[in-house]
Amino acid sequence: MKSTGVVRRIDELGRIVLPIEIRKNLDIDNRDAVEIFVDQDKIILKKYEPACVFCGNADNVVSFGGKLVCRDCIVKLSDIK
Repeated sequence: MKSTGVVRRIDELGRIVLPIEIRKNLDIDNRDAVEIFVDQDKIILKKYEPACVFCGNADNVVSFGGKLVCRDCIVKLSDIK
């Protein structure tokens, strides 16, 4: 993990501000969703990218029955008899 040297305080509501330089480097825009992971004593933030429930692919994803499915898996599912 690479240290950025940036330190931010958590406000009274539990919020922190991600510096603009980090948001630009990670292509995170205003109103983008961010996933939160915990790994032992670390909090990891990652830009959320919707992915297929079957294969995890984030390309060409569509909503089907409230679930995200990629076009490749849709083709594979349509071949099932």
